[in-house]
Amino acid sequence: MKEIIVYHGGTEKIENPICKFGRKNLDFGQGFYVTDIRNQAVTWANNVSRNRKKPAILNCYRLYKENILQEARYKIFKAYDEEWLEFIVGNRTGQELALNYDYVEGGVANDRVVDTVNLYIAGLMDLSIALRELSKHQPNNQICILKQDLINKYLIYDGTEEL
Repeated sequence: MKEIIVYHGGTEKIENPICKFGRKNLDFGQGFYVTDIRNQAVTWANNVSRNRKKPAILNCYRLYKENILQEARYKIFKAYDEEWLEFIVGNRTGQELALNYDYVEGGVANDRVVDTVNLYIAGLMDLSIALRELSKHQPNNQICILKQDLINKYLIYDGTEEL
């Protein structure tokens, strides 16, 4: 089984992630979020740390992605495109599009692109302008595991680092 290293930044040590613990109406639905980009997780952990006034924590895991893709319903977005935008908007506005999947991966609607997403949601920016704005950015990466069974089998805790 081939593994990839993924990270979850925050202020808590999480040895046994629970996918339904997170908030609803997030980019890829209510699940456990990780990234394969260490710096992205560190930045997120530091932001959360400042808001909560607690030490920043980086949780590390081994993810057996190939195994998940063999047995799960999955969606992988390669770009900030119309399909990605509609999926993000749908989940953020309560349509729960993520319920059709067990695993979703793709770009984060972070501070580089969130204004575009929010203007589009509010009807203050049409689709063509939103897509043009999004095309200026290279997506980073987030992975959302929405099915607890997949977490239990294919996401292995590998330690925590205080930042």
